[in-house]
Amino acid sequence: MAKKPKEATAYRVVSENRKARHNYFVEESFEAGIQLMGSEVKSLRGGQASLVDAYAAEQDGELYLINCYIPEYTQANRFQHETRRPRKLLLHKKEISKLIGAVDRSGRTIVPLKLYFNERGKAKVQIAIATGKKMHDKRQTDKDRSWAREKQRLLREKG
Repeated sequence: MAKKPKEATAYRVVSENRKARHNYFVEESFEAGIQLMGSEVKSLRGGQASLVDAYAAEQDGELYLINCYIPEYTQANRFQHETRRPRKLLLHKKEISKLIGAVDRSGRTIVPLKLYFNERGKAKVQIAIATGKKMHDKRQTDKDRSWAREKQRLLREKG
């Protein structure tokens, strides 16, 4: 029997931080594991989470995802979790030192972009080193995006 071809993106996105690319210049992204409780995993598998206002910060040489909202799982009964508790991010030492160094040296932020389950069923977070945009940068990005849309529409009509 022939094997099925492996899909390029075999993961399921639970939550995506769409405002991150609007509010920040994303420079470099990393994939990190996340330490979760059982009721949190069950809640994520239901497709509920929010990365709005979430960020990563360093505590005692480790990175934690702070202010990420994962709602309570209703069937967990008394074994519930706090909805906005700090969750430890699982990265290699070199990656952690690179991220912490970027934040300390140049005042950048570590922003979560995506929360998903990979092809093996593990919960992962895509985090990025980002620099905040000013208001005029946001306006310029919007202008560029609308011009690209208009250009595509014009090319479609002519072609």
